[in-house]
Amino acid sequence: MGAAMRRIHVGNALGAFGLGFTVPFLYVYVAQVRGLGSMTAGLVLAVFAVAALVVLPFAGRAIVRRGALPVLLAALVTAAFGALSLGLANSATTVLLSAAALGAGQAVMQPALATMIVDCSTADTRSRAFALQFFLQNLGLGIGGLIGGHIVDTSRAGSFTLLFAIEAAMFLLLVVIMSTVRMPRAPKVEGAPQAKGGSWKQLLGNRAMVQLSVLGFVLFFACYGQFESGLSAYGVEAAGISTSALGTAMAANTAMIVVAQFAVLKFVERRKRSRVIAAVGLIWAVAWLTAGYAGLGHGSRTMATAAFVSTYALFGLGEAMLSPTVAPLVADLAPTGMAGQYNSAFALVKQLALAVGPAVGGPMAASLHGPYIVTFLLFSLGITFLAVRLGRQLTPVQNQPSLAKSRVVAQGGAPTEPVPVPASS
Repeated sequence: MGAAMRRIHVGNALGAFGLGFTVPFLYVYVAQVRGLGSMTAGLVLAVFAVAALVVLPFAGRAIVRRGALPVLLAALVTAAFGALSLGLANSATTVLLSAAALGAGQAVMQPALATMIVDCSTADTRSRAFALQFFLQNLGLGIGGLIGGHIVDTSRAGSFTLLFAIEAAMFLLLVVIMSTVRMPRAPKVEGAPQAKGGSWKQLLGNRAMVQLSVLGFVLFFACYGQFESGLSAYGVEAAGISTSALGTAMAANTAMIVVAQFAVLKFVERRKRSRVIAAVGLIWAVAWLTAGYAGLGHGSRTMATAAFVSTYALFGLGEAMLSPTVAPLVADLAPTGMAGQYNSAFALVKQLALAVGPAVGGPMAASLHGPYIVTFLLFSLGITFLAVRLGRQLTPVQNQPSLAKSRVVAQGGAPTEPVPVPASS
């Protein structure tokens, strides 16, 4: 890695570390510590999603026109302001406005950092760069949540103010680090069409990107959108999982990602991306069947808990396979100079899925246990179907970047055209 890429990865880790301090405790902080009730706490979580949906359509164009680094710095300052003001807020209005600032800044950070990774990597190193990003994000979130859980005290509002101050400090430290980054010029991709105006119309005209966006929505809806809402509610209501076992399941998910990420990377790099995503759909289908056994199998409490923990671990395995696959594919589908627009569009799809997923999955998981499992089992199989269809829209190199190196070697060896032989007289 070059110096710029090292700083970007440090930034990813610090940003995730700061978010890990506060995200698990937002609901308790607003509803109980500030005494604003569950309704306001629910609105705060909704404001995060709404703020992201509002700013992301504009973030892509700003990244294309101004560059990823200036946009990232503005997002970090906005997020730091939102975090600090949220820690000091004591009314519903100030809490919601602070959450909007934090949510908007956090949302724009994602495509800006992703675009910087694209600009600082090549087709050969991109999968590993995104895998390392995902690894560091999960590690940062896990460590931040672990430390934050030992700092907070619901009887002392000051302990939560300290958490939000630490989060703001992480964002400001990230501003200092990122200010030292010297970005290279965006790499030119041979044969890539040049962007004309960076319009959404042009992006929607890319059939492969549209299909990837639909696939991405289903991926985030059926997995990430269920982690902290539907699946946890199902575990408690249907499987009788304790809160400590639920925490163990979340830890198993993170542990699987941390342990398996780079072993999985070696497996993924030499295979077609569409087939890797299709395999993830099958793995997640097994995860939902395992969750079904935990809640509907009528086994012992120990077996139900083991099955539920295994469900989260299987989801982690799928996530580890997706991190070096989906994000680099978004970059490879983008015309030259349009990576910011494409990353922002995909982040918008992700936010939509994360907003709709809990709204659909939460109520269903709490009361309709069987239909909930069947529904998301079918969504997982749908991932496999959509991935196979997407493979037909990709060029061979887009689907399997390792082919590019073999073609270069072939071109440097024996001539590809047959040598004409004079006709005998």
